[in-house]
Amino acid sequence: MVNVLLQLYPVIPATRQEREEMRPMGRNAQRYQDLLGGWHDIVRAADRLGVWGMATVEHHFHSEGYEVGPNPGILDAYWAAITKNVRLGQLGYVMSAQNPIRVAEETALLDHLSGGRTFVGFARGYQSRWTNILGQHLGTKATLSPSGSPAEKMALLSDEQRAKRFADDKVNREIFEEQVDLVLRAWDEDSIDVPKGRWQIPYPYEEGIDWTMTATREIGAPGEMDADGRIRRVSVVPAPLSKQHPPIFVSSNASRETIEYCGPRGFIPTYFSKIERAAEYGQAYVDAAATAGKHYALGQNQALVRWGNIAPTMEDARRNVEAWDVDIFKDLYAGTTPMMFDPDHAVDSVLNSGLWVIGSPDEVRDQYLEQWAKLPAEYVVLIYHYAQQPAESVIENIEMFMEHVKPALDAVTTYGK
Repeated sequence: MVNVLLQLYPVIPATRQEREEMRPMGRNAQRYQDLLGGWHDIVRAADRLGVWGMATVEHHFHSEGYEVGPNPGILDAYWAAITKNVRLGQLGYVMSAQNPIRVAEETALLDHLSGGRTFVGFARGYQSRWTNILGQHLGTKATLSPSGSPAEKMALLSDEQRAKRFADDKVNREIFEEQVDLVLRAWDEDSIDVPKGRWQIPYPYEEGIDWTMTATREIGAPGEMDADGRIRRVSVVPAPLSKQHPPIFVSSNASRETIEYCGPRGFIPTYFSKIERAAEYGQAYVDAAATAGKHYALGQNQALVRWGNIAPTMEDARRNVEAWDVDIFKDLYAGTTPMMFDPDHAVDSVLNSGLWVIGSPDEVRDQYLEQWAKLPAEYVVLIYHYAQQPAESVIENIEMFMEHVKPALDAVTTYGK
């Protein structure tokens, strides 16, 4: 079985001219209010159609109005109240700029509010405008993994620039892994302490914290308070409802290090990559997992991300990409990643990224089958630029995917049946 995960980017709908004339569109409260209703309609439809999971992003400061998604957890909580079956989560919390205790608390609350229908997504952070600001106290710098960047792009940099990119990436990864470990400990352990690192728990660690509520020694977590009335450990509450912690997705684009980090831990790598790279990393994931005694088939416990459009004809789908995807691709994706944009061939620039699958229902099904022959992923993440793309169109696309594409992928996926 292939699990379908729907990822919606909260795009405030506007023409390019409107974004210029009404700047900053990201602060247009009425247009944001208007998009919420359709967003919730899409979530209800996903629940009705048997979609496995529903997610949105964590991104900040998008004055342009392209990704107004500052707190996915709040949206997840609302969606939990209006759905019955679909899982709710994020792709994902940017852990190099987050407080891990707050993430552990928030996701545990979501697990309770949804009755255990949650998953959790983590990401390292590649958008410097906000990652560097919100992560400044941790020493974070946003990075695009230099080890996976195109050689021709790296060749344009000086030795000093390349060295800085690798150094920033190393720090970003260290912070990310340290923060994720803290979330897991907070979920799994009745109390935690951290003697050193970017966080000390308690703080200051050697002195402990003077705490006059002496009942903590008797009814708090064992070892939380010492005989001198000082806090030596803390208990992160509540614990998640799920006996095992929720499935964990980790966003990945160009980094083999991320794949080798995910494998032994059983985390689900989520490939924002062309199929060739995803297939290569899919085998690397299987090999890395095996070192920890976890045995997966190729594609199992892995996710492939695809934007797309299903329409009556390929020509219709191309027109839809031009209307709904070109501007954000040109301004945001090509502006912040190695993706290339050619204004004379706008739609082809989008499609040449290898991340879009478009066409008639049969054409889209066949393209997916070609990709699943290389990496039969257990999860497919479908991204739509709602509300630049109208809600009714997004719902129609989900319906057609579930009717025409998912059964074909299920038929060639050997695990999970």
